Amino acid sequence: MIMTDLHARKIVCIIYWILIIFGIITARLFYLQILLAPALQQKSHHNYVRIELTPSRRGNILDRYGILLATNTPGTDLYWKVQNATSLTTAHLTTLHMLSSILDTPFTDEYMLQKIQTAMLTGAPFALAHDVSFEQLSKIAEQCGTCPCINFQNHFKRFYPFSTYACHVIGYLGNITVDPAGKMGLEELCEQTLKGTKGTLIKKINSHGTAVTEIELSPAATGTTLVTTLDMQIQTIAENTFPLSLTGTCIIMNPIDGAILALLSRPSFDPSIFLKPIASTTWSTLQEGSPFINRAVNPYPPGSIFKLVTMSAALEHNIIDAEKQIYCRGYYTFAHRRYWCNKRLGHGHLSTTHAIGKSCNIVFFDIGKQIDIDLLAHYASLFGLGQKSGFMFPEHTGLVPSRSWKQTAKGERWWPGETLSAAIGQSFLLVTPVQVARMIGAIFTGYLVNPRILLNEPVVVQKLLIKDETLAFLKKSMKAVIKKGTAKRLKALSHDLEIYAKTSTAQIVSLSKGSIDRAHQEHGWFVAHFQYKQESPLVLVMLVEHAGTSQVATSIAKDFLIEYKKYVDEKILNMAKVM
Repeated sequence: MIMTDLHARKIVCIIYWILIIFGIITARLFYLQILLAPALQQKSHHNYVRIELTPSRRGNILDRYGILLATNTPGTDLYWKVQNATSLTTAHLTTLHMLSSILDTPFTDEYMLQKIQTAMLTGAPFALAHDVSFEQLSKIAEQCGTCPCINFQNHFKRFYPFSTYACHVIGYLGNITVDPAGKMGLEELCEQTLKGTKGTLIKKINSHGTAVTEIELSPAATGTTLVTTLDMQIQTIAENTFPLSLTGTCIIMNPIDGAILALLSRPSFDPSIFLKPIASTTWSTLQEGSPFINRAVNPYPPGSIFKLVTMSAALEHNIIDAEKQIYCRGYYTFAHRRYWCNKRLGHGHLSTTHAIGKSCNIVFFDIGKQIDIDLLAHYASLFGLGQKSGFMFPEHTGLVPSRSWKQTAKGERWWPGETLSAAIGQSFLLVTPVQVARMIGAIFTGYLVNPRILLNEPVVVQKLLIKDETLAFLKKSMKAVIKKGTAKRLKALSHDLEIYAKTSTAQIVSLSKGSIDRAHQEHGWFVAHFQYKQESPLVLVMLVEHAGTSQVATSIAKDFLIEYKKYVDEKILNMAKVM
């Protein structure tokens, strides 16, 4: 009886343990099969499913007539991928030897073979070459077409048809090996518009990592096309007439709506060089001459161009009479110091109009003696100087000095003699070529217009608060520059080209240092408002750094205008043929 009870208790204990173990197993199974089912299923799914983002094509950049300035071109990359093998066979080495010969790359040296074999161990494809040419692809297909280790992958890369032309406007791409993104110019400023939207692709792969099926969840959307105000015919003329050996900028702008038809900055660069990794030596070479500075928005002393501002202030405040006759002996005496004219022997008797035409300093020294610097600064601001022009590119504001500015910046008072220098565009004055283009255009339209580079940008204008009679005098003076003044070498063009101009030689150091080397030579300016036949009037700004004289800029401008006339005549002729 005792043994029976003992056996019964043992049986009950065993049953309890069985039930406990069974319960634990059941709970574990419930946890794995029910509670963890979504997570485990997802992990299993990840073992054979890959979700990839497909790159989108960047939007094109066009000129105003639809000519491509930046677009996309197809490219092919070559990859090495071996399945079910961890070491290179004789057949593999033979294939790599043929590829070395075709691509002129040493794939069979010890270093490359080690990298390829390491990639084989991980199962990852190894990039042998990027952007393989069509000729090379044909040879690979002919000689290595049966090799299963060779894989091709197509892609689109950025292409700049005009190379260096308008490079500071277009810009370039960076981070090419990761995710291409704009780093300068329109490529950077309009990155969100140009880059488009990436697509989504699902790949099902087998145990060897080979894609079995592909399903596109969402297609990649191409970026938006940008249409610029540039005219590549005019841009090409500017590029061809501005010598490669010189540093500076050239701007062609429509003064009516602010459209930039051409913008050149030298030295320039080829945006396509950034589509591949750049060697450190190449990058160091690129830094020479600072080619990435957009000189169209860089500050420079204006020199005699500022005399148009000085004369406006003097006329409107009766400091000078428009009909006044002056005598230039070559210098002006103020505070026991001689202030020299640009012609040291003197211009003799001159009218106020011809004083601007010949860029005589004497009349402006006399104005500087009588005018207040703050009044001069006020008129400079009326012409848009010392402030941003509204251009979409990052720009300097330049500098228009005043009493308060000098006290704050230099900690000292403004001296009367400094006003004489400011009156002829020297002193602390700094302006950008874009500001000058805007100012010259305003003299003829009566309003300041914001420069535009995109065709769909709104036209923004601001009334020029200068009297009509003052503007008429400035136009008459700028005409005198061509007829008998500092740009009379362009007189031969003026019989059928309506042109008003102003030249300037702007000092950057004292005259005593000006002859040391080219780095201390003066900048040369030439600015003009011109119209040929029935074409829209245009503003031309030409700046040559360290030219030593304005004649260099004037000569380039002459070459440009000659070629521009040919371009217009040819366009008219072609239109006549079509009609």
